Amino acid sequence: MGSNLSERLARLVKGDVATDGETRKKHSRDTSIFERMPEVVVFPKDADDVSAVVRYAHEARGRGEQVSVTGRSAGTDITGGPLTDSIVLSFTKYMNHMGDIRDDEASAEPGMYYRDFEKQTLAKTGKLMPSYPASREICAIGGIVSNDSGGELTLKYGKTNRFVRSLDVVLSDGSQATLRALSARELEEKKREHTLEGEIYRKMHALISEHDSEIEAARPTVRKNSAGYALWNVVDKERGTFDLAQLICGSQGTLALVTEATLGLVELEKHRSMLVVFLSDLGILPEIVRRVLNLKPETFESYDKYTFQLAIRFIFPLLRSAGLKKMIWMGISFIPEVMMVLTGGIPKLVLMAEFAEDSADEALQKAEQAQAALHGLAVRTEIEKSERQAAKFWAMRRESFNLLRKHMPGMTAASFIEDIVVHPEDYPKFLPELEALLSQYNFTFTIAGHIGDGNFHIYPFIDMDSSKNRQTIMELQPKVYDLVLKYHGSITGEHNDGIIRTPYLTRMFGEDVVKLFTEVKHIFDPLDVLNPGKKVGGTMDDIKRFMLTHQ
Repeated sequence: MGSNLSERLARLVKGDVATDGETRKKHSRDTSIFERMPEVVVFPKDADDVSAVVRYAHEARGRGEQVSVTGRSAGTDITGGPLTDSIVLSFTKYMNHMGDIRDDEASAEPGMYYRDFEKQTLAKTGKLMPSYPASREICAIGGIVSNDSGGELTLKYGKTNRFVRSLDVVLSDGSQATLRALSARELEEKKREHTLEGEIYRKMHALISEHDSEIEAARPTVRKNSAGYALWNVVDKERGTFDLAQLICGSQGTLALVTEATLGLVELEKHRSMLVVFLSDLGILPEIVRRVLNLKPETFESYDKYTFQLAIRFIFPLLRSAGLKKMIWMGISFIPEVMMVLTGGIPKLVLMAEFAEDSADEALQKAEQAQAALHGLAVRTEIEKSERQAAKFWAMRRESFNLLRKHMPGMTAASFIEDIVVHPEDYPKFLPELEALLSQYNFTFTIAGHIGDGNFHIYPFIDMDSSKNRQTIMELQPKVYDLVLKYHGSITGEHNDGIIRTPYLTRMFGEDVVKLFTEVKHIFDPLDVLNPGKKVGGTMDDIKRFMLTHQ
């Protein structure tokens, strides 16, 4: 069917249609533990191309054909979200343009890399969109919106949903719409439209009104969550608005495909100082977090001893990632860390609390106050007075996952328990139980994350050729999630559900709420055209079937 399908699609679009083995192979992987070969890859030129492909798939589904459409931007997803065995719409080749840049917001197509988006917004306004993830140099706007991404600045500024002003989308029948916050009057006008968009507004307003208390009760109480559909974000009772863009944000292209996103911008404070805490006793971690958070850091990050050792082991690739100009200075600055490794004085955890203020003196004063607040605790601390001095710690934190992926031959940094979230106040009970659970398995684990948000990224090194190891993934994952849910946490703070977590949503939200998610999917996409099997409908068999069996 591939050649016939590609020929039909080629007649519909201005962009490229590919079925060659190399292109399909490239689009069969993201950075997850899955592989799924698409039948056709389409590189759309514009929103009309996206509409044409979705409309074709919608009509084909109506005829009973098993055709679907999955959007893909930079392919840095960790969950298998952009993987399909049908049609991939790949955005980075053509749909990578900047739209309007205004004082406090900017628009961009989904294939625009975040690094380019930020460069342009900073140049024109001095502002940026602060919910970028650690993969900021290689990820794109479409993925950031589709996953409701967060990162190092989320502690202060929140996740991507806070910055979504409007979304231009293609709906499941191929029609185009712009979703934004609507007043009560505007909502009623939309509900009167005799279109799929009008039907969506009618049915979604009824669903949310009818299940208001149930939806609010399902709202996760941790600082970050990307699991499920964010029904609790649609209605803003204070502003009196109804905003379906908040639902599309984080929906992984299962409800609509974003063709342009308008995102809010903020101006960051100009000066930073960082308090670095070297911790050997995890028992005092909760108290450290409590004291530091009282001083309101802009970011509060962490990485463990294995990440530390890995960074020193692969110091030259790490330095290259920082750029030639910084390489020599950073190389010299790493001498104390190299000596730690040589003398065996490696900390169990390194914490980075960065304070941002309008003046260098104010930023330094905040870092010194945080350092003083930790007096009496069994920790070693140091203050990095400028962003230049802090650069080596950011390099270790931001590049840790890429180091794992690139420099461990025969091993995979497996993403399946990598995005859990708990309340920081539960650290004293949760962390020892987590450590006891992980110690039962013969894997090396690295743990990094957003310590101020309670968000941990746990990556086991796994030989995916081993059937025993693949079975261990299936065994360990629900145990970790049960522990997280015991403390009322979230199974994913910023990476989303995809193939890897969709089957566990019932565990987190319960059957009744997952039925609401299923109803939402049916309202937007009654024929299951858009990225089926993600968010709803995914199974344990999907995890087993698409899991890598080779490197």
